[in-house]
Amino acid sequence: MAPDSVLVRQQDPDEINELVEALQAGSSGPKKSKSMFSCRKTSYDIEGTSHKVDSWKFQEYAYKSTKMELPTYARGLFTWTDPKSGNSRIAVRGYDKFFNTGEVQRTKWEWIEKHTRGPYEITLKENGCIIFISGLEDGTLLVCSKHSTGSRGDASKSHASVGEAWVERMVGTKGRTKDELARTLYKGNITLVAELCDDSFEEHILAYADDRAGLYVHGINLNLPVFATYPMDKVEKFAEDWGFKKVKHFLKDNVEDLRKFLETTAESGAWEGEAVEGFVVRCKSRFGPDDPYWHDWFFKYKFDEPYLLYRQWRECTKAMISGKVPRIRKQKALTEQYLKFAKQYFIKNPEAKTQYNSNHGIIKLRDLFLAEQGLHGADIIQRSAEEEASADRKFVLVPVASIGCGKTTVAYALTNLFNWGHRQNDNIPSGKGPKARKFADFCSADLIHHPAVIADRNNHQKREREQLINDISDHVPEARFIALHYVHYDDFDDEALHDRIRKATRERVFARGDNHQTINASSDDQSKIIGIMEGFMERFQPIDREEKPDNAFDLVIDIDPVADSRQNLETIVKELHKHYPKLVPEIPSPEKLDNAIRAAFEEYRPDIKHTIGSRGPVVQKKLKNQQPQQRQSKASFEFFSLDVPASIINPILEETFAANPRSRAFFDSLKSSDRVQNKFHVTLIHQASSKLQPQLWEKYNNLEKPDVPKEKKVDIPVTFKRVSWDDRVMAIEVELPTGWESANKIAHITIGTKDPSVKPKEANDMLQKKEKDSVEIKTSETVVAGQFAAVSSRR
Repeated sequence: MAPDSVLVRQQDPDEINELVEALQAGSSGPKKSKSMFSCRKTSYDIEGTSHKVDSWKFQEYAYKSTKMELPTYARGLFTWTDPKSGNSRIAVRGYDKFFNTGEVQRTKWEWIEKHTRGPYEITLKENGCIIFISGLEDGTLLVCSKHSTGSRGDASKSHASVGEAWVERMVGTKGRTKDELARTLYKGNITLVAELCDDSFEEHILAYADDRAGLYVHGINLNLPVFATYPMDKVEKFAEDWGFKKVKHFLKDNVEDLRKFLETTAESGAWEGEAVEGFVVRCKSRFGPDDPYWHDWFFKYKFDEPYLLYRQWRECTKAMISGKVPRIRKQKALTEQYLKFAKQYFIKNPEAKTQYNSNHGIIKLRDLFLAEQGLHGADIIQRSAEEEASADRKFVLVPVASIGCGKTTVAYALTNLFNWGHRQNDNIPSGKGPKARKFADFCSADLIHHPAVIADRNNHQKREREQLINDISDHVPEARFIALHYVHYDDFDDEALHDRIRKATRERVFARGDNHQTINASSDDQSKIIGIMEGFMERFQPIDREEKPDNAFDLVIDIDPVADSRQNLETIVKELHKHYPKLVPEIPSPEKLDNAIRAAFEEYRPDIKHTIGSRGPVVQKKLKNQQPQQRQSKASFEFFSLDVPASIINPILEETFAANPRSRAFFDSLKSSDRVQNKFHVTLIHQASSKLQPQLWEKYNNLEKPDVPKEKKVDIPVTFKRVSWDDRVMAIEVELPTGWESANKIAHITIGTKDPSVKPKEANDMLQKKEKDSVEIKTSETVVAGQFAAVSSRR
């Protein structure tokens, strides 16, 4: 098969020269700013020719961040210089880096539903190592692994060399040569992407022996900076014509069917009777909400079991061979049985130890054990689920945060609700030995008496997380680690998110004054405190679930650092209940969650104070027995608001829904059941939020002091934006002028609720949901006059 003429697109010399210039700049010396990318260039001579190619490798985290814009998102990229023209050309082009579901914001199901379109091509995820196959104009075949090519001194151990041998063997079955293939690929400006699966060379998790071994072609990419790839029917036809193995694939028309298929198949870990590691999904996506074009885009869906258990067995076996203590994280009883079996096997077959460490005999040993036990993959999945349901686990909750995210507030609230252990890093006394190790020791000790402990420090760098996981695992090998990940990245605009985080965290830090172990916001210079906080922001390394040490987390709960602690507490509790029902048997009532947060704000005082200086934190004084300052008398107001007359609201609603008759059903039901409020206001701040935002409360409270003169009937402009609702509550989103902030995330006027059991405060949650209906207000009057009001407490 020749390249598809409809899909052929040749390279633009100016575009490729510009790309290579950018890559050269990124590979030469240190970055000048955080927004600049860096890459590594490695040059390779093509054996038996005068050609040389350059491999370009980015850091893995760069693919996730929009803080630095890459000149291309290819993972696996080789360029060369055309000797005739002197122009740079792309010789090999891999896929754009793609991620597992839930691994990044773009692969969460909500994002996929909103920003992708079908048909969705589902391809079997073969379990080997990736190989790229391309050609040069003179018929030179170029076979590469992800970032290298050639034998590198030992052809028997080089992925590229073994891959090239397979190419020659497989195209030969069709009476063709590798020179023919090279010229065909060059003419089409394409790279074949294949999986090298050969247990005689290197074993992975699934078996590929005898007739199953070979090169599985699963992609044909155009050699262009922006990702463009052939549809799977064209890939399959090319593989068939040239003697390569084909990858199974099929279509799903919509996201609902796609998700149902993937989640159902994961229950057995097999498809059409074969064990599979997962699937790759190929579809079209937009780069952002304003992108008018649809681009080729991939994501993957990997199965957890039995493959995580198989990997654990491999790691434990290698540890046992080297004389180390194996770390068993799951299915302890079965893994211990396996290790006993493996020990006896190596006694009978001592030569197998060396082979095992060279990645040979791994699958054979595993299969012998499973056969003796009479187990299959589906049995292991079922056992894993049963063990999760019945086992008394020990859990370590690990915040991953920067200063001011609210991690200690949430930790205090969780211990209030569940009586878990809570260890604060800054409470660890100085003395002999590394403090980080002591912190881990104290956390481990708490697990003797508690099912869970919160390891309360920022843990914002990978080295901190690795140290904590390793040190606790030494004491409590069965401990499970749960990340409370305060997300500091955004797939479209990291800087905008960072600005929102700065605003929210600084407000919290300065509002609590000196009630912090290492920051004295009331007495220290503000610029010094901001400098400390910026340092933590700059050093923050987000969770990367595919790489060490973060792949050791049993669960990652993504949390919004801008959201209030009450909302984050509820998110954490719900996720823990969902995944670990024995740890959190039921979700506490809203009142209990409210009380837990209130207690965290009102009762928490740091036990030990530190000063952060150039040499790190220094203990100032113990405060455990210090009497708290006398608290101020309770506020006499329940809330402050801007009142808006019903005589203005009702006509605007009628006019809005008259222009949108298909959207008025819920509004009409509110009217017919007399559930539209008689009075309307924009809540500026409620007494319940006074502890969370004391400066804002004080600001409005001062407006009502007797010694403050008041002008009568001061009109405050309130701009109506849209009416929003779900099946429980309706509200008008509004915009307030500068100087009139609302404590609510979205300023609004509640219109009504469907029945008395639905409280008006639900409007807060509804407005933040994606699943709501909205109608823009485009009436003749969208800016109305509101008047400041202070509502007295009912106590």
